[in-house]
Amino acid sequence: MRQEIRHEPVAPTRTQWLASGSAIDAHRHDDHQIVYAGRGVLAITTGAGSWVAPGTRAIWVPAGTVHAHQAHGELELHLVGLPAAENPLGLDAPTVLAVGPLLRELLVAYTRTPDDDSPERARLRAVLIDQLRASLQQPLHLPAPASPLLRTLCDILRVDPADSRTLAELGRDVGASDRTLSRLFRSDLGMTFPQWRTQLRLQRALVLLAEGTPVTSVAHRCGWSSASAFIDVFRRTFGHTPGSHPTG
Repeated sequence: MRQEIRHEPVAPTRTQWLASGSAIDAHRHDDHQIVYAGRGVLAITTGAGSWVAPGTRAIWVPAGTVHAHQAHGELELHLVGLPAAENPLGLDAPTVLAVGPLLRELLVAYTRTPDDDSPERARLRAVLIDQLRASLQQPLHLPAPASPLLRTLCDILRVDPADSRTLAELGRDVGASDRTLSRLFRSDLGMTFPQWRTQLRLQRALVLLAEGTPVTSVAHRCGWSSASAFIDVFRRTFGHTPGSHPTG
């Protein structure tokens, strides 16, 4: 039997704590929702793929999107619900957003007192929306393949992101040429095979860092040839080194 998707019409505005490894199962809201992890690393999964956000990022979840949450590390979750008619970002798909120091403090303060309907809090909300409009979108989406061939290949790499085989070598395992697979990556996922594998490795790295894994071990477990190569990619993607990765 098909599992019933939980429907919560109103997206809550609140602060919520989740233990490491805990999850919120698949559900949907009639409202938009901004989800920010002030501590730990948050993963959101939909039918279109997954998004992972550390403490310098938030995730925009559009109204009606069926999504599930997964906590990596002790998670301090800040949730902001917005009516479906109010879409300050004009986004109709989940998106990772940069969170600077001011936006972080606004999200924390606004979700700390969800029942406060004072004029002061209304002004706080207005500034929060302005800061969201100015927030840069981040290409941190790991799309889920529709093609059975790609699903098989991607599952191999999800099990072991450090698998360094070429597309041609992986193709021999799934019964397809590297040319066919390369074309599928572009048409099905909108990115190249190296781009997808790097996204997968970065997502796994965020999870391992949130669990307290040393940087050198993260680098090797995620497939980088050296810790310095990993640190370079991480810094260019997130704006800071994994050693200074924010935990709260």
